[in-house]
Amino acid sequence: MDRYSFLEIAALIGIFLVLFLALFLFTVKTKYKLANCLLAFFLFACAADALKFLMRDFPVNYINLEAFRWSINYLAPASFYLYVLSICFSGFRLKPKHLLHAIPFAAFNLYMMAGIYFEDRAAKVSFINAMNQTPVMQFFYFLFEILFQVYFIASFLAVRKAKTVYLENYTNPDISLLNALYKVTILYYALHFIVLLRWLVTFIFGLGEVRAWIVTLDGFAFLFCTCWYLFAALNNPEFFRGINSQFKPIADAVAKQKSPPAIDEEKNRQIESLKDFMIEKEPYLDSSLTIQDLAEQLKMPVKDLSALINLYMDKHFFDFVNEYRIEKAKEILKDPLEKELTILEILYKVGFNSKSSFSSSFKKYTGKTPTDFRKDSN
Repeated sequence: MDRYSFLEIAALIGIFLVLFLALFLFTVKTKYKLANCLLAFFLFACAADALKFLMRDFPVNYINLEAFRWSINYLAPASFYLYVLSICFSGFRLKPKHLLHAIPFAAFNLYMMAGIYFEDRAAKVSFINAMNQTPVMQFFYFLFEILFQVYFIASFLAVRKAKTVYLENYTNPDISLLNALYKVTILYYALHFIVLLRWLVTFIFGLGEVRAWIVTLDGFAFLFCTCWYLFAALNNPEFFRGINSQFKPIADAVAKQKSPPAIDEEKNRQIESLKDFMIEKEPYLDSSLTIQDLAEQLKMPVKDLSALINLYMDKHFFDFVNEYRIEKAKEILKDPLEKELTILEILYKVGFNSKSSFSSSFKKYTGKTPTDFRKDSN
């Protein structure tokens, strides 16, 4: 099998998988329809771009379609960014202002109208032959790269913000879902650097053997990226849950400080009262407990409770609650009357809903696995 055959087969498989997943996302019945549609559109844009791997010659009989295919690239980074927002924040909705993201797409198509869409075939071919040397096309090349960098950096920041908000306000579900999204973003970002390398080699060496091998690598990377994403999505059925978009990082509500603020007598009293409430009422046994729920039980504003835990106690809400859950689990594991309980039963009993989350948290606080701790305690 020569290189071109391998590239075409890899691209064909990748395009088929992407379009199949996009079709599934468009048609599946779910309450996370917006996230599904945004991801489906992004995957469709990736598939449209990957069609170039199946072309050995320029499609002179379909010049208008080819030009429109180029323009779809200007929507791909924005659609991925909006997709990330729709996953990270449960209250995210598309608004008229989001149409601004389509301005580069519209501008490129206006440029294509001037030189391709409404011209005869000879004029189209002449325009395309000279197009790459024109200042306008050079501008659009740079614009695409700037847009890609801006949108993917914004996507990284959105995931990081969501993780911060999660740790400050939630104890469950498992944060690995956000970690999976972060890895997916890195994967697509890394894939883009192969494209940059291809452009650089083309600029320096022209359309030679080196560029051809980079194109082959690009096609294989596209197939790998697609398969990995399918694997990640299938292994995270709750991937589209999102966090409450009304929650903000505590740093946005309270001025940033380099170290925990000084604790006065009033704050000490509030901290002790909070600790007593956690021990007596055991609200942490509720696996779906959020900082908003706890604030309502304490009859305290959410902002004040968040500042008390995250700033004055210098802990994330996630860690604060899980410490009590681990202590409760340790009591059960030490109790000879509870020896018939399995580890799975114990983790649900103390408020966890994930075995992996319980095991990692337990080892973090005790240095041992729950099973080893039970053996050592009896």
